[in-house]
Amino acid sequence: MARPRGFDEQEVLEAASATFWLKGYEATSTRDLVRSTGLTQPSLYNAFGDKRGLYLRALEHYLDCSLRERMRRLETALPPSQAITGFFDETIERSVSDPQKRGCMLVNSALEISSDDEAFRTLVATEMDEIRAFFHRCLVAAQQSGAIAATVSADDAATHLLATVLGMRVLARVDPQRAVLTSAAATPLALLGLPALSAKSGDV
Repeated sequence: MARPRGFDEQEVLEAASATFWLKGYEATSTRDLVRSTGLTQPSLYNAFGDKRGLYLRALEHYLDCSLRERMRRLETALPPSQAITGFFDETIERSVSDPQKRGCMLVNSALEISSDDEAFRTLVATEMDEIRAFFHRCLVAAQQSGAIAATVSADDAATHLLATVLGMRVLARVDPQRAVLTSAAATPLALLGLPALSAKSGDV
C-alpha cells in the first residue's frame, strides 16, 4: 500500500501557482518553490516530477480557481449578454486591484512558451479556445433571445472579444490603469450591443 503524502496537495499547488504567477516559469528557481511551498526539493519532484511538471499542475490549479470558475459562475448566474460584460468587469477589477501587476498566468504562460514544448502549447491553446467558446455561447444565446442584434457573426465577435481580453491582460502587466482598460473593453461591447461596463469600471 502506498504511503499517504504528508502534505496538502491543493495548498502546495496554490503556493506554487502564486510563485510562478509572480515570477514566471523561467525566473522561478527551485529555491523559490521550496521556500513558498515549505517542501524539500526531493519531496516536490517526487510528487510532481520536475519543475515543468509542477508548473503545468500549478497552471491547471490557477485555471480551475480563476478563469474556469469565473466563466461557469457568470454563465450560470447571468443572462448571456450580461455574462460577457461581467467577464470584462471582473477582468478590469482584478487587474487594477493587483499591486504586483501579475496580469493573467495563462497569458503570461503564452508569452513564455518555447517552440519545442508541444504539451505546454496545447494546454495554453486549449484554454484560450475555452474562453472564446464561452464568448461564442453567450453571443449565440443573446442573439437568439433578441437581447442583441445578429449584425456580426458570433464566430467573428467571439474571436474579437478574446483578442481584446488578452490584450487587456498584457496591458495589466505594465500599467493597469482603470481608464485604459475600460476604454479597451467598452468599444467592442458597445459595437456588439452588449450591456455597458459597470459604473465602477468606468471610473477614472
